[in-house]
Amino acid sequence: MGGTTAPELAKFHAPEVVFGPGALAEFGHCARRVGARRPFLVTDPGITEAGWAAEAVAHLQHVGLQPVVWSRITPNPKDHEVTAAYEHYVETGCDVIMAVGGGSCIDAAKAVAILSGNGGSILDYAGVDRVVQPIPPMVMAPSTSGTGADVSQFAIITDTVERTKITILSRTLVPDISIVDPRLLTTMPDDLNAATGLDALTHAVESFVSRAHNRLTDHHALHAVHLITSNLRHAITHPRRSEPRIAMAQGALEAGMAFTNAILGITHAMSHQVGGLLDAPHGVVNGVLLPHCIRFNAETDPTRYVPLAAAVGIDVTRLPAAEAADVLAQRIRELADELGIPRGLGELGVTTADLPTLARTTLGDACLTTNPRSVAAEDIEALFRRAL
Repeated sequence: MGGTTAPELAKFHAPEVVFGPGALAEFGHCARRVGARRPFLVTDPGITEAGWAAEAVAHLQHVGLQPVVWSRITPNPKDHEVTAAYEHYVETGCDVIMAVGGGSCIDAAKAVAILSGNGGSILDYAGVDRVVQPIPPMVMAPSTSGTGADVSQFAIITDTVERTKITILSRTLVPDISIVDPRLLTTMPDDLNAATGLDALTHAVESFVSRAHNRLTDHHALHAVHLITSNLRHAITHPRRSEPRIAMAQGALEAGMAFTNAILGITHAMSHQVGGLLDAPHGVVNGVLLPHCIRFNAETDPTRYVPLAAAVGIDVTRLPAAEAADVLAQRIRELADELGIPRGLGELGVTTADLPTLARTTLGDACLTTNPRSVAAEDIEALFRRAL
């Protein structure tokens, strides 16, 4: 959305959301409402072990449905995993696609939906609006407070041959129903809690400064920043306390609703490449890159970072905009330190030899188009070097 003058035309796309402790009990009713006869449930070994997959299956059986469960999904879902899941989906005659799990499960479920309606290979759909045929209804229940996949128009899949991540961006990928039950967050290990929380924070920051932001996305982005920075530490130190979990679930949800409509920026464009190369945790890479990217974008115009700094609790009354942006970057790095996030990409295995390739593939990422500052390959390479 260009310009800052009101009134702007604002478009806001979101699924139906069922939110609150115990919301997973609605899983079966939601499946029925979107027409399920034989639902295909995508999950993973961790969610199965935690008992959430069994609970979801019980809710489906309670309304007379016999789901087909697929759990062969790993973090940063791979192209061949999607193919295998889709083949099983077809063989078993399933219809509605459901997921209980983190962003990897939800993205894999979306990828199965794409192939169901459109055929071909999942890698054919990289980029914007390539999914042209209708896809099956989707119902998602996220188990992390971070990725926003349950409300977004994104699916991120790893191309295992090229060792990059592809970004699939299409309005068709916004699920029909998102069931956000904060109870599911209680079984997250601390490192996943930290990583997904930083991912959600990155969604909120990037969507607020995005070229495509509008007043509806701004509201959700700022509130998400406040909720996440106020509650992420408490959610880890007091894992059984319900208030921090509920706040984190809401923060991730609002950040997701902001970024699916305003899109993202350079942090995600760069992070996807590192994740594809090293199969590194996406939120951890975001945590390393975000402070650097804030400073980089603020060099040309720091004004949008002032309300973000205020949302984090920084007193911006007498602070010049450039300084507010710098303090915000510093505060986010301090949070990352407290959560045990590496100081640089080198600790994750990135080397200087990787930088030209990473810069080149970043340029092709769809998230870069809405970054507030225009960039060239040398800017990206310099930024990667700074983050090493």
